[in-house]
Amino acid sequence: MTLVDFDLSDQAFWALPMTEREAAFARLRALDAPVFFEEMDVSFAPKGPGYHALVRHADILEASRNPSVFSSGQGGATNIPDMPAEFTEYFGSMINMDDPRHARLRRIVSRAFTPKMIKQFEADVESAAARIVDDLVAKGPGCDFVTEVAARLPLKIICDMMGIPEKDYQFVFDRSNFILGGFDPEYTGGDVSDIAGRLLNAGLELQQLVQDLAAYRAEHPTADLTSSLVNANLDGERLTMQELGSFFILLVVAGNETTRNAISYGLRLLTKNPSQRALLLSDPDAHLPGAVEEIVRLASPVNFMRRKVTRDFEMNGHLYREGEKAVLFYWSANRDAAVFDDPDTFDITRDPNPHVGYGGPGPHFCLGAHLARREITVMFRELLRRVPGIEGGKPDRLHSSFINGIKHMECTF
Repeated sequence: MTLVDFDLSDQAFWALPMTEREAAFARLRALDAPVFFEEMDVSFAPKGPGYHALVRHADILEASRNPSVFSSGQGGATNIPDMPAEFTEYFGSMINMDDPRHARLRRIVSRAFTPKMIKQFEADVESAAARIVDDLVAKGPGCDFVTEVAARLPLKIICDMMGIPEKDYQFVFDRSNFILGGFDPEYTGGDVSDIAGRLLNAGLELQQLVQDLAAYRAEHPTADLTSSLVNANLDGERLTMQELGSFFILLVVAGNETTRNAISYGLRLLTKNPSQRALLLSDPDAHLPGAVEEIVRLASPVNFMRRKVTRDFEMNGHLYREGEKAVLFYWSANRDAAVFDDPDTFDITRDPNPHVGYGGPGPHFCLGAHLARREITVMFRELLRRVPGIEGGKPDRLHSSFINGIKHMECTF
């Protein structure tokens, strides 16, 4: 029985002011047991049996460490309803898989995301950030920080990694916006009658873009990631065209949108906390690493991932039965007072900071965490060096239960 007077499955909940959402999750964390919620009715999937809302840090760590019990591959991890197979393949790639399929794909693509490989991109990230701030200064105050700054860096880096030409940046940006737009009317146009078909079409268009490039790179390889993925690597493994297309969707959606929102949220946090900004400016090299982790903790760009229980399992004193669903609310875990002192306070010196902004421990920990940290670090170093007084106005938030997103935010400096 649900013991609260709000419903996490109701899209209206995710349109509430942030203070009301924070208070709701605080109430859930204070309860003795996870609350069970009914699933919402959607046109593209049968209504499921409901789900346990895991909102405590300890529960999310434990579930993440037990992927054989809390499965990502049975109906998908990125949606609460059990999704049709074509959706999980197009929009989740390895996120929506269990081992051994997950392990195989991650093994192939992970070589591009090691700290050593990220180091090779460092100069590209720095030059891209410098050009973005050049353009910001030229435009002057009053522009949209999200579209003019935060969105541009991860989009360019990911497209450059894959070898996607600049003429296609806007195409990729628009399709990824729609895929993660949820029920936001800015992206749906207010029409959700055929949202499943339109989502699938956006995924197909992104797949086709990278598959066309891959077919060319198979005959004309370069140093980009598409060339290395479409041609046999050192172990003789390669991705199929279907796997490559799905991985590209995962990369542009997960790597682009989430880093964009962390950068946007970071500016808002620095605006609302001038003492922390002053501390950061006093010694950026010393404080930027801590600031990035604290930004990711409070931003928590991905609100949740879903799992399905494969067998009866007791966790932290509560029984989860085979076939039940558990939704891991990372956003809530990152505000758990049992782990974080004064959790709603932005503190760039917080240490330790065991947040789950990149997911929990285990095989599904974010593959691009190193790259995300690097992009956020470089972007704020450049902004604070060139426009140290930059501030972000009231954010226009994305209406989504999945992504804690900021669509637009005016900046002044």
